[in-house]
Amino acid sequence: VQLQASGGGSVQPGGSLTLSCAASGRTSTFSTMAWYRETPGNDRDLVAIISRGRGIKYDDSVKGRFTISIDDAKNTLYLQMNNLKPEDTAVYYCNAVDGPYDYWGKGTLVTVSS
Repeated sequence: VQLQASGGGSVQPGGSLTLSCAASGRTSTFSTMAWYRETPGNDRDLVAIISRGRGIKYDDSVKGRFTISIDDAKNTLYLQMNNLKPEDTAVYYCNAVDGPYDYWGKGTLVTVSS
């Protein structure tokens, strides 16, 4: 399985971006799909996760601003990001778990700056 993330870019504070993560396999087979982000010198942190049968969870820092969703028909994971803040600047990675297998896409850079 390959994951291809896209949609990053530069935006001013208060702006919006939508990240996409296209999977080469069927997203309906994954037990979880998630978005993480990483800044230089820091760990890769969970932003949002969808778990089959367990619902959706968000990091407190993005609650009310970000929305994670999956379109199984398109085998694509999304992250709608609204009211972006400078502290949201990071490389964003998509992740999928299928049984014992853990898949990562290459990151997409989001820069929030005035």
